[in-house]
Amino acid sequence: MDSSRNDLLGELAADAALERSDFLVRATDQMHRFLEANGDRLRELGGLTLIDDDPDYLSIAPDLTFRSRSRYLDADTGQWVSETEVIESPAELVELYNPADVYAAFAEAAREAAGLGTEPTAAEDLLERGGIGPDELFTLNGENPYAAAADVWAAGQGATEAPDDEEAAARRLYDLALTFQERSQREEARLLDQFEEAAGPLSTRVGDLIVVDDEDERLTLQSNGGFRAEVVPEDANGEWRTLDSTDELVEFYDPTDVFGDLADALAEAFPSVAPELAPAEESEDDDENEAV
Repeated sequence: MDSSRNDLLGELAADAALERSDFLVRATDQMHRFLEANGDRLRELGGLTLIDDDPDYLSIAPDLTFRSRSRYLDADTGQWVSETEVIESPAELVELYNPADVYAAFAEAAREAAGLGTEPTAAEDLLERGGIGPDELFTLNGENPYAAAADVWAAGQGATEAPDDEEAAARRLYDLALTFQERSQREEARLLDQFEEAAGPLSTRVGDLIVVDDEDERLTLQSNGGFRAEVVPEDANGEWRTLDSTDELVEFYDPTDVFGDLADALAEAFPSVAPELAPAEESEDDDENEAV
């Protein structure tokens, strides 16, 4: 195999690994700030159940630790086993969960606790509190007006006192969760943009690389360094949707998973770019030969 091609693939895999690590660091810092800013509210609320959709479960306790439940099939007994794990730090949480999904879960849990309607109504409130009218939606410095209003709103929350009742705390927490969800998605999109720019010269030499190819999703790193995905959303009645921009991509993908899957795809297609994996694979082959 052409050594220059292997070098390019190795650099691409290394770059993906670095971007993944950088994303985890920044996502951890953002989650820590969110929890620190809302510690008193969460303690006053007595914690929140964020996800309760069997078998998926995630909750946050008053001490700001999380409880996650997983379920697996025991090969020995043939029975399903459920385990509850304590997640003690934001760093561990963002390794296991997409931060945008966690913020969305906070928003939904707070909405339900506050007794809000079935449809989210915070977006208009955020625009009003940010001082932005509906007629300005597409003229705010060329940026997403909802996101800008959310940032303005969030910046002013540090000077406010904690609410006196549980419902007011839940409403404020709901708004704040939406704010951080929006900010998290914008940060994720920027991270993918940065990677695509850095990967461009390398991908030109490597060509299109299929990262994921499943029944309901396809993800490709194109020769121009950009990601292109096709997915079947749950509510799309089997129709495929193409994701061409990073803003669309982060609606369905966690950058941590994207970079990890890319590194795995490179290592699988070109074993020489990840030589540290070769001994383990050779050992498995030897064991199978001995068994035969």
